[in-house]
Amino acid sequence: MDQYHYKRPLQGIKNQWHKLTLPDDIFGRLSPDLSDIRIFGITPAKDTLEAPYILKVAADERVETEVPFNLINQTSNDKGFYYTFEVPADSIINTIEFDFDQENFDWRITLEGSQDQKEWFAIVKDYRILGIENDITDYRFTRVKFKDAKYAYVRLTVHTDTDPELETARIWEQSVVEGSYRTYAVDSTHIEEDKDEKQTVIDLFLKMPLPATFLRINVADTFDFYRPLSIQYLRDSVETQNGWRYRFATLSTGTLSSLEKREFRFEGAISRQWRIVVYNDDNMPLNFGKMELKGYEHTLTLRVTTPADYFLVYGRRNAVKPLYDIDRFEDNIPARLTALSLGPEEDIRQEEAAARQPLFANKNWLWGIMGIVILALGWFTVRMMRKNG
Repeated sequence: MDQYHYKRPLQGIKNQWHKLTLPDDIFGRLSPDLSDIRIFGITPAKDTLEAPYILKVAADERVETEVPFNLINQTSNDKGFYYTFEVPADSIINTIEFDFDQENFDWRITLEGSQDQKEWFAIVKDYRILGIENDITDYRFTRVKFKDAKYAYVRLTVHTDTDPELETARIWEQSVVEGSYRTYAVDSTHIEEDKDEKQTVIDLFLKMPLPATFLRINVADTFDFYRPLSIQYLRDSVETQNGWRYRFATLSTGTLSSLEKREFRFEGAISRQWRIVVYNDDNMPLNFGKMELKGYEHTLTLRVTTPADYFLVYGRRNAVKPLYDIDRFEDNIPARLTALSLGPEEDIRQEEAAARQPLFANKNWLWGIMGIVILALGWFTVRMMRKNG
């Protein structure tokens, strides 16, 4: 345990299997990959043992089932261009994505379903799709999401007088089991317009380092827009002769658009400062509202087999992720687990330093020894002076 920096007692151990939800204030102490988490126990005989655990991140679970189809009809009239797809009658669909040969377009579409191609029912109406390609950006918004539908035929109508030149389409059923999130309170927000670079730089500051994986950006403007953006986090800082230099790492890039939800999911990182860079090009900067940061809940599933006082131990930058047998036998873990809580954090290094106090930590001992040394030196000095005399 003395190779780690911090420990917190585990409270509520009653049986073999338990779960522990990691609190927010622990992440600033952990290594970036969370590999330095350990569960140590101290037995009544003062032996130290290690309890195995599985770290689980309550992330979203996405399942996509692609549905085969046949394009059986292509036609047009003065209302637009029509494409009819035949899909298996027992298939449920809720997402369709199209790929057109046209590079730049801004169209409205209608999506309908039918069982016999005689009576058609609207799935989505007046839905906008957009494509922009130039030297600066390549943006496509051609994915249509809707409620679960079950039809033998699906018809796409593109309301345009120009042939869209449909190349491919993809139809599938998508189901999402949303993970368990924690919403982080943004302590302060700083927005700066970089006119030279034509960028809006938004810095979000949290009260403590936290593992964010979700960002919602609220835009106050109601007009149409699309802006490339990057999501970054403060990786580290270095003090130089000219002051502190802050280094940011990019986690994700995307497009902030009026057509889509302004929600972004990305691979998590632990940081207190998060940065959003919006590239405005020659457009006026947007007006932003409140930002929202979230992160997945992190839970330890641990097994205890020996009576002892157990501690959650962490804080070692060069630690290697442990390998435990229970990783291979997750099916044998009970569904219902006893929840544990944590006691206050203790600094192991301070305890070790206190345990290794010097022999003469008491000042009275030091003054006594110094007095004896002075008396001895005086006695030898007087004796030498008498002998010389």
